[in-house]
Parts: sequence; structure tokens; C-alpha cells
Amino acid sequence: MTDLTFDQTDDRKAKRNVAILVIAQALLGAQMPMIFTIGGLAGQALAPNPCFATLAISAIVLVSMLSANPMSWIMQRFGRRVGFWTGTAGGTIGAGIAALGLLQSSFTLFIIGSAFTGMYMSAQGFYRFAAADTASNEFRPKAISYVMAGGLVSAILGPQLVKVTADATVVPFLGAYATIVVINVVGSLLFLALDIPKPPVPEEDAPRGRTTWELLTTPTIAVAIIVAMVSYSLMNLVMTSTPLAVVGCGFEQNTAADVVSAHVLAMFIPSFFTGHLIARFGTRKIMATGLVILAGAGVVGLQGVELENFFIALVLLGVGWNFGFIGATSMLAGAHEAHERGRIQGMNDMIVFGGVTLASLASGGLMNCSGGNPQDGWMAVNLAMVPFLALAGAALIWLVMRPADDV
Repeated sequence: MTDLTFDQTDDRKAKRNVAILVIAQALLGAQMPMIFTIGGLAGQALAPNPCFATLAISAIVLVSMLSANPMSWIMQRFGRRVGFWTGTAGGTIGAGIAALGLLQSSFTLFIIGSAFTGMYMSAQGFYRFAAADTASNEFRPKAISYVMAGGLVSAILGPQLVKVTADATVVPFLGAYATIVVINVVGSLLFLALDIPKPPVPEEDAPRGRTTWELLTTPTIAVAIIVAMVSYSLMNLVMTSTPLAVVGCGFEQNTAADVVSAHVLAMFIPSFFTGHLIARFGTRKIMATGLVILAGAGVVGLQGVELENFFIALVLLGVGWNFGFIGATSMLAGAHEAHERGRIQGMNDMIVFGGVTLASLASGGLMNCSGGNPQDGWMAVNLAMVPFLALAGAALIWLVMRPADDV
């Protein structure tokens, strides 16, 4: 990827930007494990039908999907900073409306608030691409990985904030959503220090680059999108069901928070070395390893509903997501030019979060409406991973078998 507005052989600017994005991922990112821990439980309390318990999570990822292209356009036209502020505005408004829904016992308001939160989730997805904007080819996978590693703090902070705030008010979970409002307001100040030049406006006679269809049908880009979509969708499918499964199988709400915390830690701890592994072994091998680990998570989940099964399965799920998603992001970031990023990055996230939306919609139905008990629902969730892992694995094998000059 090239950009004429700065020198990509000098990574000092990239490292400063990465540091800011790491902090943003840590602080602002804490709201996502908070919401994924309590969203299904709050939805279950408000929903007229338990099959709709995870509809709030689905609303978040649906709007995240729909926001991906507009968010990418905003960043291409006005810069990363404006795009990230748009995301924190959505997070602030969303948490406020969700809190009002809890106060009024309104499932409709709760869903509307969750939808606005999707704007934040969409913007957060671009932190990883922003890390690559000013990075050299050598530093790019490490920059992406370091920013993803910022989620380590959010993995610890988010669930712990849930424990402190979920029951701090008479209305359950109201304190948690009020805390999310504060996180967005304070975290938005970080982007004042971000220094990423806007892509230059092309001249009238400048090459326009590949069309969107040409980009999507480039083998490397197509496979990167497929693996990212499958990795993220399966992670969401299982994680969204986990609090319902843990509580449904007789464990406490705080235990569910601990399982989610372990999962999110496993999502981000590997980021300290994933970039180095990619630099040494290449994106394809790391992506393949991620898919194998995701399959292992499903196998462990199918072995039973003891507490150790939940912990081990969710830890493997996190590590598998990390390798698959960061590997795919690195592959995609190196497969397009700066003037193409506004189209392909937005299209990538729209496709990825389209899959995540379907996964979150399916999660509540599989968990609460498959069989007659939570154990049957949990088995159905884990079995649903099989066809999607087969799709991603086949796509990666297809890419490996293609001639080197045709990828």
C-alpha cells in the first residue's frame, strides 16, 4: 500500500499512532465485552420471547455491518479522526438509549440503543486498518497486532466493570450502560492526538485503480475476507451464547463474566506475538492455524457443560479468532493501494459483519430454541461451526494451490 503524503520507510509516526490506537482499543474497547456479557441477559429479561434474547447483540452487529461502507467513506473523505469520533458519538447515544430502555422496561428502546452502539463497533473495526496507514511493509503486521493487543486491557476491564456496575442500581444493568456513556465521552479525547494524513484526492487524470468487483475477485482479497468473516462470525456465534449457556447450566452470572473475560483475554494476549509469527511464517499458515484452533474450540464445547469445558472452549475460541482475523487483516492490508482502501476496507467489514449479524441472530435461536434445555442448545451452537470452518479451510487451500502470479 502506498501513500505519497508521508514516508513509510520511517515508522516513528506509525509507532506514535499505534500507541494512541492501543489506548483507544483498551479503554473504548472495554464497552464491547461489557455489552456482550450483559446484552443477552438484559435482553432475556426484557424480551417477550426468550428466542429473541440476543436480538440486541444482533442489532449491534447489523448496524455495524451497515455502517461499514459509510464509515469507510467518512474516513477516506474526512480522515480517521472524524470517523472515530462518529463512532464514539454512536456509542454514547446507544448506551444512553439502552439505559432508558432498561428504566422503562422497554425492549424496543433497548434494541434501538443497541443499534446505535453498532456505529461504535464499526468504527472500532477500523483501528486495525488505521494502524497500517502510516506503517512500512515490515512494521504493518506488527502494528495491526499491537493495536489488537490493546484489547487485553479491555478484556480485563470490561467484565470487571460489569461486576461492579451491573447491580449497582435498583434497575439491573443500568449502571453498566451509564458507565459505557462515560467511557465513550472520555475515550473520544484520545483521537485529538492521532496523526494520520487523509488520502490525497486523486487528480482528474489519475488512475482510478481497480473496480470494487475487481478487488473482491482478486484471490488474495477474496480469501482474506472469507477467513475474516468465518473467524469473526464463529467467535460471535459462540461468545454470544456463552453467558446464556453458563447461567442456564446452573452457574452464577459472575461466573459467566469470568468465562467471557478468559475468552477476551485469549482473543488479545496472542496479539503480542501474532505479528511476529506472521512476519516469520506468513499470513496463510497463521490463518490456517487459527481455523484449526477454532475447530478445537467446537470439539471441546461438544464434550460437555462442565465449567472447565466452557473455559477451555472459550479460550481456544479466542486464540483461533486472533490468528484467523489478524492474519486475514494483514493479508488484506497488503493487497490494495491507499486510494483503494475507502472501497475495499468498507466492503470487507460490511461482509465480515454481515456474517457476524447472521451468527448473532442464529445464536439466540440455537441456544434457546434447539432442544428442550440449555445443554441441547449449547451442543447446537457448537455443531453449527462445522460448515463455516469447512468453507474457510477450502478457500485457503484453493489460494495455496494457485500459481504465485495469480493471487
